[in-house]
Amino acid sequence: MGLEISRECFDDADYAEFARKLETSVRALEGLLCRPGFGAGPASLGAELELNLVDGSGRPAPVNRAVLAEALDGRVTLEVNRFNLEINARPTALAGRPLSALYTELEGALAATRRAASSHGARVVTIGILPTLTSRDLESSMLTDSLRYRALSAGIRRVRGEPFKLRIHGEDELSVLADDVTFEGANTSFQIHLRVTPERFADTYNAAQLATAPVLAVAGNSPLFLGKRLWDETRIALFRQSVDDRGELSDWDYRPARVSFGHGWVRRGAAELFAESVALHEPLLPALGPEDPEAVYRAGGVPELAELRLHHGTVWRWNRAVYDPTGGGHLRIELRALPAGPTLRDMIANLAYLVGLTLGLAPRAEALLQRMTFGQARRNFYEAARLGLDAPLLWPTLRGPSPRRTPVAALTEALLPLAREGLASAGVDDQEATFWLSIIRERAQLGRSGARWQRQAYDRARRLAPASAAQRLLERYIELSAAGDPVHQWP
Repeated sequence: MGLEISRECFDDADYAEFARKLETSVRALEGLLCRPGFGAGPASLGAELELNLVDGSGRPAPVNRAVLAEALDGRVTLEVNRFNLEINARPTALAGRPLSALYTELEGALAATRRAASSHGARVVTIGILPTLTSRDLESSMLTDSLRYRALSAGIRRVRGEPFKLRIHGEDELSVLADDVTFEGANTSFQIHLRVTPERFADTYNAAQLATAPVLAVAGNSPLFLGKRLWDETRIALFRQSVDDRGELSDWDYRPARVSFGHGWVRRGAAELFAESVALHEPLLPALGPEDPEAVYRAGGVPELAELRLHHGTVWRWNRAVYDPTGGGHLRIELRALPAGPTLRDMIANLAYLVGLTLGLAPRAEALLQRMTFGQARRNFYEAARLGLDAPLLWPTLRGPSPRRTPVAALTEALLPLAREGLASAGVDDQEATFWLSIIRERAQLGRSGARWQRQAYDRARRLAPASAAQRLLERYIELSAAGDPVHQWP
């Protein structure tokens, strides 16, 4: 995310200088992306897995610093709340067997984190939202003790100016007062990084925007929050609202949401997304570094663009452009919509489907954008999050009128060959692609996502023992997740 944060409070002069540096950084980035050879190199994959820590009763265990110290693993880092951690997998080449490589690495890192957690009476859970959370678990005292998170919380409160109500409508209705980014820490996700060249960025990014909804519909794993049955992917609504800087009347606010699907198709390339972040959103963390980005660029170097990366990191698009200055510099697309869990096999299968479909759609992107508006793609995304496997998704067609509504199971069956084609075009081993995509096919055919399993298990537990339903659900979830079989095979 750019600069380290060394203080919590900033003055008007900091904000003014930070805004100036953002403008010069955008100009430097625009020039850099036009430099011949910049960002060239083989495609690669990376992943970030956010985790929950719970105690023996399934309650959040606020021991992330102790577990981190015990783990002694550079891939494990702190996250927003004291019961969260994150594993950052090392990038792997996309050609060959990248899915198995990521599975093996994450499996090892999870095992090490579980051993460290057990030393402090905690267990690791990969799930979109813990069903055992209460409002008390999301008070300000639960924020991880870190300058970055304290400063981020203060920055959002400064702009928002007031507490506000979270409102989510599903099978039940949620209305709760929130005043801190700790509510964002209720969400845990599985984020994917796909390296792309500048000249292919626009088509690949637009393809990812199209691909995200059908993948999210079969990947939902966050149906419960604070005892309420809400969306199949409640994370999408909760994250959008929990870091919204527009206050309680945000539906009537002219300013764009800080968390969004985006504001239109990308036409030129990655630089326009960074420029959009600067133009549309007020800085939250105006930390300043010593670099003059334009001077570095004019001298033929690769600037860090630390301020721009920091600011862009506080504008949370569900698919986000990433500029990385290391190794001569390159671009990535961060695919941020997928939940953690239920199992590592499920997550790697989701990754295979999303990356494969993105790559399969990319050469067709320009033609597809003529057959589907951005507003329709955005609607798809939120319908997939809300209704999951029952979402009536729109999909562009060669013959008008386009797009047309298609059930998720039928759309999945139609898109899986395209996902396999996309993986093959990147050099992914055919047997590897077949194995992981078969999990998606079976999940869609049986109609059994993590969200559906949780809903059914929770309703059954409520009939047997209402007061302990969430705890009983979580214990069974932890047991089955540890066994490792994908969720469509769970009883």
